Amino acid sequence: MPEIQAGLEFFDYDTRVAAYAVIVDGDRILLSWWNGEGHGTPAWSLPGGGVDLPETPEQGAIREVSEETGFDVELAGVLAIDSFIKPPAERVIETDRWVRHLRIVYTARVVGGTLGTVEVDGSTDRADWVPIASVPDLPHVGIVDVGLGAWLERVRP
Repeated sequence: MPEIQAGLEFFDYDTRVAAYAVIVDGDRILLSWWNGEGHGTPAWSLPGGGVDLPETPEQGAIREVSEETGFDVELAGVLAIDSFIKPPAERVIETDRWVRHLRIVYTARVVGGTLGTVEVDGSTDRADWVPIASVPDLPHVGIVDVGLGAWLERVRP
C-alpha cells in the first residue's frame, strides 16, 4: 500500500459508512451474493451496504437487508466495527482522494418478509441461507469473516 501522506486531516479524505447484519438461524447464516459490480470477483457477503446520507447506520442496515433478501429485520445490537483505508488508485471512482471505509456489523433477527427479493440494479443478485460450517470453503468477501468471526466469538467464548 502506498505511504499515507503525513498530516492528512479528516477533511482531506472521504469516508464511506456501510452497515451489515449477521442473521443466524440454527446452524445457518443468511448471506447475499455480491455480483462484483464490475470491479471485483462475485462472492458471498453479509446482507448490507452503504448507508445513505439521511439514514442512521441502523436504518441503512435494515433497508439494505430488506433490499437484498426480502426480509424485514430487527437489530439486536452492534457486533463489530471494522475500518480500513484505500489509496486513490484502488478506489472504484476516479479521484485523487483517499477513502476510509467504516463498516458497522449488527446482529439481527428476521421479523417478517419473504426470502427472494432481488435488488433491482444493485450489487447483489440473490440471498440464501448457508450452513455456517461451509462458509470457509465458499467464495466470500472479508466482511463475512469480520461478522461471522465476531458472532462465533460471542456465541462460543
